[in-house]
Amino acid sequence: MVHQLSRRDFLQKTGISFAAANLLAGLPSLGWASQAAPKKRLVFIFSPNGVIPDHFWPKTLGSDYDMQRILKPLEPFKQKTMTIKGIGNLIKGDGDGHMRGMGCLLTGIELFPGDVQGGSDTPAGWAMGISVDQYLKNQLQANADTATRFGSLEFGVMVPDRADTWTRWSYAGPNQPVAPIDDPYQMFDKMYGQAKNRAMLASVLDDLTDDFKKVEKLISVEDRQLLDTHMQMVRKVELELQAEMAQQKKQEAEQSGDERAELDHAIPELPPNVREDNDNIPQITKMQIELMVNGFVHDMNRIASLQITNSVGQPKMKWLGIDEGHHGLSHEPDSNEDAYEKLIKINTWYCEQVAHLAQRLAETPEPGGNGSMLDNTTIIWTNELGKGNSHTHNDIPFVLVGGGLGFKMGQAIDVKKVAHNRLLLNLCEAMGYPQKTFGNPDYCGDGPLTGLT
Repeated sequence: MVHQLSRRDFLQKTGISFAAANLLAGLPSLGWASQAAPKKRLVFIFSPNGVIPDHFWPKTLGSDYDMQRILKPLEPFKQKTMTIKGIGNLIKGDGDGHMRGMGCLLTGIELFPGDVQGGSDTPAGWAMGISVDQYLKNQLQANADTATRFGSLEFGVMVPDRADTWTRWSYAGPNQPVAPIDDPYQMFDKMYGQAKNRAMLASVLDDLTDDFKKVEKLISVEDRQLLDTHMQMVRKVELELQAEMAQQKKQEAEQSGDERAELDHAIPELPPNVREDNDNIPQITKMQIELMVNGFVHDMNRIASLQITNSVGQPKMKWLGIDEGHHGLSHEPDSNEDAYEKLIKINTWYCEQVAHLAQRLAETPEPGGNGSMLDNTTIIWTNELGKGNSHTHNDIPFVLVGGGLGFKMGQAIDVKKVAHNRLLLNLCEAMGYPQKTFGNPDYCGDGPLTGLT
């Protein structure tokens, strides 16, 4: 019987690849899934430059809350969504509002003195402590039952090449910023390791198919159907990557007049300038989300972040009919009706990306468990500012979508001017690693927020 072998012995005997190992080990019919506690996953999503509060925060609190215009894309997930108003980033010290907003958002602690000069205030350096995503990653990786291949994956979209306090929100420790990977091909390469050494990306799919064939007679019909679903996801990602590279090569061939370009050799590497092309932002965001979901399916990591541009980011969202940079628009007064409307559209687009990730997780069965992956994954969408033209750190946007943390979703609450460190404590506690303080202890005195469970 399969269940008489330990998980490790079984995987060694079958010789399957790491890309398939975690998923197969979690299938119910192999006998180990019931032994493991339900997975808990966290996704942190960043969008910059504040929001338009009147079109963001619900006017009615409680379970009958209303979704204003910016949050409308999340309406299908209203019962799985929680908005938390009243949370402020109270961290003071060096750096301008954008710098402290970004560098202190997940760390809850001050920035070191440094030589990066912002638009105002004193210059500053990196954050003085670890960010909550990396802290939780370390806790999960320290336990054999929750350790995964990567622990966490940091995705980006059009994050500038430069490394400074406006471009980093994840920290492995004091003075240790973690750079996001904003090239989907590089992320694919990281996740699948040997892809760059193969002539075709299809070989990754071939390897996974071979692994699954080794155990298909040992698993139930339901599990075989689950594997088929996951294989379709992998194939979809590969086809998108192949199509993008083929199109790029075609364009290069047309520009150079070389009609002999090989359009079927899709090595997952984007040209350096794609990241800076505004027109590619929607496509790259979708590709990163697909890779993120795929990583969760194969239990490569249980913590992820998606950083869409950066603090003071200036994407020009031409696909929305907007030619001005986002940061520039965010400084316009509310009386500028044209800019006000464009900012609403921009923030609504960011919400659409959150909703898209929620949808992908909701339609993906939980491997080795019940329900969907969204039932065990909580998305936390946030921002470095409460409002762009005032640079306020009050009412920092925090919107949670999903499940698995034991929070009471399907409600809008107002916690009335509390430090965001306390929400970081809630996340640690809900993930099973309670702390008395996180970041600067001065802002943790009352402990985790109440009303979330």
